[in-house]
Amino acid sequence: MPIFESFRGPRRAIAGKWLGAVLLAASVIATPAVAGEAECGAGVYRLADGGIVDVAAANEGALRWRNIDGSSGELKRDGDRWTSTAGWTGRPDGLQVRFDCAANHMAFGEQDAQRIALETHETSFTSHGTQLVGRLLLPPGDGPVPIVVLLHGAEFTSARDTNPLQRMLPAAGVGAFVYDKRGTGASGDKYTQVFSTLADDAVAALAEARRMAGTRGARFGFQGPSQGGWIAPLAATRTNVDFLIVSFGLAVSVADEDREAIAFQMGLKGYGPDVIAKAQEIGAATTRIFASGMRDGIEELDAVRGRYRNEPWYKDVYGNFTHIILGMTAEEIRTKGQAYRFGTPLHYDPMPTLRAVNVPQLWAIGGMDIDAPAGETSRRIKALIADGQPITLAVFPKAEHGMTEFETKDDGSRVSTRYTPGYFRLLIDYAKGDRLAAAYGDADITRPAATE
Repeated sequence: MPIFESFRGPRRAIAGKWLGAVLLAASVIATPAVAGEAECGAGVYRLADGGIVDVAAANEGALRWRNIDGSSGELKRDGDRWTSTAGWTGRPDGLQVRFDCAANHMAFGEQDAQRIALETHETSFTSHGTQLVGRLLLPPGDGPVPIVVLLHGAEFTSARDTNPLQRMLPAAGVGAFVYDKRGTGASGDKYTQVFSTLADDAVAALAEARRMAGTRGARFGFQGPSQGGWIAPLAATRTNVDFLIVSFGLAVSVADEDREAIAFQMGLKGYGPDVIAKAQEIGAATTRIFASGMRDGIEELDAVRGRYRNEPWYKDVYGNFTHIILGMTAEEIRTKGQAYRFGTPLHYDPMPTLRAVNVPQLWAIGGMDIDAPAGETSRRIKALIADGQPITLAVFPKAEHGMTEFETKDDGSRVSTRYTPGYFRLLIDYAKGDRLAAAYGDADITRPAATE
């Protein structure tokens, strides 16, 4: 969730949200714009069976497809067709795709699919004196629709280039407003993780979405993925919204996220409470360093590293930001470490804000998320529900960060295979304000008391 992340691609064993975007350049999977023939087929399509498939440009002339049912794959050109591989595994899945761009048509395996003509409007708006660049996408027609303002994780990439929800939601009847956060894409200023500033930017984005939508805007809400799970609720206390969606976010502080991630990661590797406590001593020392702007606590970290460096478990300590400086010398922390000063409020407590939000909320989190462990967040959200807050909590037990399922290689690394079933449909139904279905994939759903 801090400091680096992205929209979700092939996973390392313990890929942190601070470093993910730099390592993967990919919170669901990044698909940078690629010129050439790949752009011809890019778009969102309706299948003959009523399903929805988004096709977006990917690296090196490839395409990435995402089905609203959660299945996904990469397409590579093979003569007059494109062949698919399953998820991000690189294994052929037998699917072949052909595009007829002049007819806005796609042959997706045995099914015909027609491109959905979304209503698209580009714009720019201002927040704190900075020009931000956005885009409103609406379903075909002229009737009123709900509109979701899509916030961001900690990625450095352009959301207008990489966020597939901007097309998948409108294809399913929900408008979407996507914008490049400050310091990314075409938006101005420098990159920051100051939550208050980013929340104000979200408020400005909502105002612009309302202005542009006019009479087509029926209800408005925020969707905050990952780091956006801290920012979206904060923004909701500063403006009027009808609903709020948090995807793979946290109800604990950034510092606690690192501590919980260390515990969860070490537990998955089979270490017991004694070892986990020692590993968290290391995390506590790195937290002090980050919180001080890379000035204080370096000697403390050196001492704890000296104490545990030769322990067999030391190599497995990772966390979400601990790993960034764990292998640095004291001098490197003071010099190279300056690159990680983004104003991240490590000790921000989200609970007062969550108690102050009085609109319906959906929290969708992954039970196998090593970046944003679900345990304490789930407990806190359930406590808010028990206190009468209008929150729906959906824990998808096999999903990791980005709501993808995965397979684990022999070296312990994870590779995403698909999005967890039911996740996309849950977001759509919630945004529409529909009565939720009894089940969404295998999610364990805790509903507000009023709907039980």
